[in-house]
Amino acid sequence: MDSVDLEVLKRSADWLDAGRRVLLVTVVKTWGSSPRPEGAMLAVRDDGLVVGSVSGGCIEDDIIDRVRRLGITQGAAEAVTYGVSADEARRFGLPCGGTIQLVTEPLTRASGMRALLREIEAGHLVARRLDLVTGEATLHPARANDGVTFDGTTLTTIHGPRYRMLVIGASQLSKYLASIAVGLDYQVTICDPREEYTETWDIPGVAVVRTMPDDTARAMQLDERCAVVALTHDPKLDDLALMEALKSPAFYVGALGSRANNAKRRERLLEFEVTAEEIARLHGPIGIYIGSRTPPEIAISILAEITAVKNGVALPDAASIAAAKEQRAGVACVTA
Repeated sequence: MDSVDLEVLKRSADWLDAGRRVLLVTVVKTWGSSPRPEGAMLAVRDDGLVVGSVSGGCIEDDIIDRVRRLGITQGAAEAVTYGVSADEARRFGLPCGGTIQLVTEPLTRASGMRALLREIEAGHLVARRLDLVTGEATLHPARANDGVTFDGTTLTTIHGPRYRMLVIGASQLSKYLASIAVGLDYQVTICDPREEYTETWDIPGVAVVRTMPDDTARAMQLDERCAVVALTHDPKLDDLALMEALKSPAFYVGALGSRANNAKRRERLLEFEVTAEEIARLHGPIGIYIGSRTPPEIAISILAEITAVKNGVALPDAASIAAAKEQRAGVACVTA
């Protein structure tokens, strides 16, 4: 889940423990353009202190003003809509006449914030089901492709590690990649059986395992919310893990290396009975072309491509490293 929304849950629980009243606000539906997606959350304390976001700021200002003027009553949750008219859209900063529907929920100790946080911290993907009539909130197991649902009386939100990333190799590049990926809300696992690489690993919030990468890929039960990135340049480590990943529903599978090395890798994978259709899913050379040279720049390049794939954005050919380098080579030949 989004790290901002996780902070909303944590701060809400802390405020409740301190005896404060808290209003939890959740985006449940949007029409047109909206600054924040469905499921985004905002928590407002009884004195107007706020954490999180549900819009560009104007809706937050209105909610905070209401809390300061009217307080937070321990009543039922309710659905509210902003931006129905063009005037409201302009007033609340909704672009292109967008409309946003929110559920405002006065929290109590019975809202189960601590129980929800325990599930998230245990690495579980969990659905929180709120009955707006009774105010009762219950927790249930969720699937990776579940989303926010609201039928007018019941709100279901999804919490926990929505996306996972398996990185093969504990190199310097892996450290930058993992650090940024954690900020992008991936649950990151670094896999490298070579102790000399993992001994000095020190990135907080990242799991490091020393098992063989193909065993790790199988154990993780890769699903459509997983990305796999091979960075070792060692076929003994990369290839078998890539084979497992390409046969899984993982949304992104990529391997570091030159165009020539990736061509050889594809030939080797065919020998492992990986089909041509499965090999076509392999990204390599990985990343988008931004002229990156240093490990941090290369990490940004790789994660930009992964983000585009995750969001269903088709990148132009000119953005691929292979195409960009071929074009540059052609220009060099013409000018020579």
